[in-house]
Amino acid sequence: MENEQEIQYEKIKPLRIGITHGDVNSVSYEVILKSLQDSRIFEYFTPVLYGSSKVASYHRKALNLAEINFNVIRGAEQAEDDKINLVNVITQEIKVDLGQSTDIAGKAAFMALEAASLDLAEGKIDALVTGPINKQNIQSKDFNFPGHTEYFAQKFQSKDFLMLMVSNSMRIGVITGHVALRDVPSMITEELILQKIHIMHKSLSRDFGIRRPRIAIMGLNPHAGDKGILGIEEETIIIPAIQKAFEQGILAFGPYPADGFFGSPNFKEFDGILAMFHDQGLIPFKAMAFQSGVNFTAGLPHVRTSPSHGTAFELAGKNIASSESFREAIYLAIDVVRNRNMFDEITSNPLKISALDEDNDADKNVIKSLTDQSDETVL
Repeated sequence: MENEQEIQYEKIKPLRIGITHGDVNSVSYEVILKSLQDSRIFEYFTPVLYGSSKVASYHRKALNLAEINFNVIRGAEQAEDDKINLVNVITQEIKVDLGQSTDIAGKAAFMALEAASLDLAEGKIDALVTGPINKQNIQSKDFNFPGHTEYFAQKFQSKDFLMLMVSNSMRIGVITGHVALRDVPSMITEELILQKIHIMHKSLSRDFGIRRPRIAIMGLNPHAGDKGILGIEEETIIIPAIQKAFEQGILAFGPYPADGFFGSPNFKEFDGILAMFHDQGLIPFKAMAFQSGVNFTAGLPHVRTSPSHGTAFELAGKNIASSESFREAIYLAIDVVRNRNMFDEITSNPLKISALDEDNDADKNVIKSLTDQSDETVL
């Protein structure tokens, strides 16, 4: 037909995902390069690696990945699609001592982190995936944090943040993060619990696209205090916080005894889980998802993920480290950016908001079931 117009579909421009090289003596470069060696991954994003071209080439040779090539650039704005772009943030010579913790490795990790954070804040990259760092050798007057989470919270001036461990089967946040166990009880307050519940609820809605997220709260004491016999924090602090969250429209349930909760299928009924302290949440998480888990910092204005594992110095240089967790961290970063964009678009339309807020009978039945469970002691 003469008037028939041919519809042209533009290829969606891939997101720019920044990657920091982490500790150069660890498995970080190995898992990064293994994640990027299949060129089909470039259909989903454009990688921008912050590191050293010389160190990257060293690891490429050690891993026998001759097919990998780097497009060395001065800044993220020069990144090209379908290539591994490398911002050379370190021009000095770096001695690689595989499996060793060295001062120069810590400095190199921090330099990459600073450069990538600046580009993330300025919108030159859409999200950031951080390679594992050594928390001792990176310490300096400029980096005085227990980990990435706290660094980014200060960098982006975010008071409401939450370390969230993500896998296909669960999402676990911790109310108290990288702190000594002896300090946990004094830190647990009604205000802090309620704050973390709100952060998780917002993240599950905006970052993961869950319409009415259901959140489980763990107890602090064995058997969730057993009605005050084994501790009173549940009765005096945790339950009141959960009740306030529920009154504010958040589907929060608990407190659940952690041993029985993770030992039964109950955890699968929730969209998010809040543990009281680090090991209470991360031990079951890593027992079930060590190879594929991802660390996501919820509450930040920018998207940051990382693999759930550390430097694994004992595996460095042996070409046996799994890249699954790092690859999943990339995919999650992409998903969160897209979910945020979609959520912001939907919530800007009042008609769409009202549709999202409608309850249905299925929701009500689930709420009743979970409320009944939270009133029972799980042994």
